[in-house]
Amino acid sequence: MKDIKALSDQVRQIAFDIHVYHGHGHLEKVYENALAHRLQTAGLEVKQQHRINVFDEDGTLIGEYAADLLVEGVLIIELKTAKALAPEHEAQILGYLKSARLDHGLLINFGSYKFEIRKFIWALRQAGDRL
Repeated sequence: MKDIKALSDQVRQIAFDIHVYHGHGHLEKVYENALAHRLQTAGLEVKQQHRINVFDEDGTLIGEYAADLLVEGVLIIELKTAKALAPEHEAQILGYLKSARLDHGLLINFGSYKFEIRKFIWALRQAGDRL
């Protein structure tokens, strides 16, 4: 597996290429399929609508959700087709990362004429850990 920065950069470039080719106006599923296809063609492991367990603070399994894409088992990708990314979209991906106990996510919006992508990192530190 690549380091997370290189992986994120690769996904970012491929997503941008999809935006350039397809533009905006399609359903989210079209962009999900295109991104999954191109990432797999690039040799990456991609799971669509991958079930991810959600844990409570004490580690108890409390449910699951389906990530739009999970790349290389470490990078959640949440796709949107909105006019613009909103704070609730950011809260959604941060909640997914925290609950699923994963560290890295990309929020990508294909719904605007302007390509939008944001990277998120959730690093929960235990008491006593050094920065």
